[in-house]
Amino acid sequence: MLNKGLRDEEKIRIDNVLKTLRTLIFVPQPLSHLDIENQLKEFGLSIENLDSSSNDDLISLLMNLHFDWDQLELFADILTEFSKDENYNFEDKALAVYQYIQQESKVFSFGINTKITSAKAKKQ
Repeated sequence: MLNKGLRDEEKIRIDNVLKTLRTLIFVPQPLSHLDIENQLKEFGLSIENLDSSSNDDLISLLMNLHFDWDQLELFADILTEFSKDENYNFEDKALAVYQYIQQESKVFSFGINTKITSAKAKKQ
């Protein structure tokens, strides 16, 4: 387990990478896949291994990186938004992350529940 100081540093590092990813994906401009790839490397991921990894493996990786519930939700939001690019489909992974948060956090969230419902509706 990380001590408080290291946990805080790790949280800040994860937050910074997620903010950068969010900016790259949510800003209405052509996606820079190289920039996204570079940010994913901070988590030991690439677009290719993100695509090929199972949902459980992805969640395990994120938990091993000490993502908190808010960071997991933001990462799933990023996956959902990234899936709007015609070349990628990470909606199943985003749905799995949302469901994991809802189950494991032991707190019911209407926001997460709405995202789960929306993700399931897109699958049909």
